[in-house]
Amino acid sequence: MTAKNAFYAQSGGVTAVINASACGVIETCRKHSDKIANVYAGRNGIIGALTEDLIDTNQESAEDIAALKTTPSGAFGSCRYKLKSLEENKREYERLIEVFKAHNIGYFFYNGGGDSADTCFKVSQLSEKMGFPVQAIHVPKTVDNDLPITDNCPGFGSVAKYIAVSTLEASYDVRSMAKTSTKIFVIEVMGRHAGWIAAAGALVEDYGIPVVTLFPEVEFDQKKFLAAVDAKVKEFGYCTVVVSEGCHWPDGKFLAEQGTRDDFGHAQLGGAAPVVANMIKDSLGYKFHWAVADYLQRAARHLASKSDVEQAYALGEAAVNMALEGHNSIMPTVVRESSSPYKWSIGMAPLSEVANVEKMMPMDFISDDGFGITDACKEYLYPLIQGEAYPEYDENGMPRYVTLKGVAVPRKLADFEL
Repeated sequence: MTAKNAFYAQSGGVTAVINASACGVIETCRKHSDKIANVYAGRNGIIGALTEDLIDTNQESAEDIAALKTTPSGAFGSCRYKLKSLEENKREYERLIEVFKAHNIGYFFYNGGGDSADTCFKVSQLSEKMGFPVQAIHVPKTVDNDLPITDNCPGFGSVAKYIAVSTLEASYDVRSMAKTSTKIFVIEVMGRHAGWIAAAGALVEDYGIPVVTLFPEVEFDQKKFLAAVDAKVKEFGYCTVVVSEGCHWPDGKFLAEQGTRDDFGHAQLGGAAPVVANMIKDSLGYKFHWAVADYLQRAARHLASKSDVEQAYALGEAAVNMALEGHNSIMPTVVRESSSPYKWSIGMAPLSEVANVEKMMPMDFISDDGFGITDACKEYLYPLIQGEAYPEYDENGMPRYVTLKGVAVPRKLADFEL
């Protein structure tokens, strides 16, 4: 049987370890060259497949592919481009199959979150109907940690470590200056509907920091919040506030809502930190500083979690092995065996149960007052941020990150308009 080619693409917001998953996929494929001839990557994600803009990863050296494991962000380019339903836009799905057929692609590895799981699921269904079966395997990734079934998502452990450490360090700064200067520090973190990242910031309470945390899962109560902050300042002399970008009022409107929408139809957020900080200043009069972690939190490979890097690679590797075993329309998962000592293994979930399903923080992970986390949450979080996996640094003191050549695969089809 002639070996088929594989297609790999990165989707949505990138992470500190998504390239580790890419490394896992490509290195494992190279070990099975008798079954997988080439790995083509989509330039800028699924758009690369639609426009037949494919990258020939065989043109990259083994050393450069290995270096992906310590390089942040998306080495092949990602995108926020959600394919509509089959009923609404069948032409795009049919185009994917046409490109796969033209390049003898029998394996589809899509590295992303819930939307990409949905796309992967639909491709697996349509390819069968079109008479060109493609084994579609979803490789989990999302800093939001909101994919179901898997214990956690690659990308989350590293962003959680970055936020926990950054919140601790900034809080030490505020503590130093609180007597005569700033008494409030507000840090805004990612998390539209799930407060996992905000929970990581709340870990600083174990290190003596007075912290108030605002989760998307808890409706914002301004009076109750201000009272909690004021009480912390009166007791400790200062207070740190960790606010999720998805924090919202009882009517559902986000504190940070700008009135605009992104390509997925989601409200564009950004600015919860200044809203909260000014609220404190206007009501309580405390001097403040605020910060929005934004891209810093998801690109911080220099402070990546060792377990996160290992899991990201392992899930990429598992995706290929599962495909070679004949599995289709599935996602490899992380299965927690124990928290102390931390042990995990690889499992498997059907995409029909993953696509478009969001995993929120369990309410028993959030303290009764709604502003902190419980011991159960800490038991869940700490193993995910343990261990360091520092990149090498060059003679100038900068990390050695790799930029791939990105050699294009010759096109075979007519142009396609998005």
